Amino acid sequence: MGEQAGNDIIGGAIDRALGFTIPSRDVRGRVARLGPVIDEILSAHAYPPAIEKVLAEALVLAALLGSTLKDDVGQLTLQAQTEAGAVSLLVADYKASPAGGALRGYVQFDADKLAEQGSDPTLFGLFGKGYLAITIDPEAPGGAPMQRYQGIVPLEGASLGKAAEHYFLQSEQIPSFVQIDVRRGGSGAGCVAGGMLIQHLPEGEVGRERLHARLDHPEWEHALALAQTLAPAELTDPDLGLDAVIWRLFHEEPEVRVLGSVALSRGCRCDVAHIREVLARFPAGERGEMADAQGNINVDCAFCSRVFPIALGSLSN
Repeated sequence: MGEQAGNDIIGGAIDRALGFTIPSRDVRGRVARLGPVIDEILSAHAYPPAIEKVLAEALVLAALLGSTLKDDVGQLTLQAQTEAGAVSLLVADYKASPAGGALRGYVQFDADKLAEQGSDPTLFGLFGKGYLAITIDPEAPGGAPMQRYQGIVPLEGASLGKAAEHYFLQSEQIPSFVQIDVRRGGSGAGCVAGGMLIQHLPEGEVGRERLHARLDHPEWEHALALAQTLAPAELTDPDLGLDAVIWRLFHEEPEVRVLGSVALSRGCRCDVAHIREVLARFPAGERGEMADAQGNINVDCAFCSRVFPIALGSLSN
């Protein structure tokens, strides 16, 4: 990256993710920023501000992690869950495709417990003692499912980003830095959320020392120090290209390789035909018990808050 790339030419400014590597530091990273996509997802719910913020953070994290899926296929699901916190369940997932990444998410919470936490609750205040699970469902060429991978760690840290750092260090022994910032404009302006993920590439896969066995990582520490200068305004400025964010942080490095940009969109994937297919697998007696007085089985989608009335007569026996 000998000179600054033009704003929006490589990285885009909004609803995109952009990858990069710093070969001399053995570092890989991604930057993502969401705007209209978040507004579209949030518009399906009447979440209070604290819940909107944590869901926005989760969607950015899902975009950062999901946009690393290979071959533009597969799905990554981020789930934070507890039994005693104000938030009982948070889900955000990313579905990869050649056209880009489709995001969706929702939150289940207890309004009374949330009110007890004040206007700016901590992560512990929202979740209490919970856990973070990251699940990857890859696909083979042609769409055939492959073996699922899942990692689970305690939900610890000051934010979902810090919990993700703990996840990578504990589950994969990869030192990581995650920063996520959320800004909502005044007077009804939309929400903008951005994030950066950088990681030290694993070493010693064959015949060399494992990364986590080393006591110091000077190249990583240098890259980390630069990344920690990232300002929230840089992540949430819709007029600042993602490539420009990378340039501001790492322009003194000998080489920064900017990878392909990934378009991000909302993708709930509700499908009436699929719902009918699932319901048709139930015995006729059970389907009858599910139906209302009008003879419809009403199926709720937690992601988009839509209700799909499926007529009993439309289901095959």
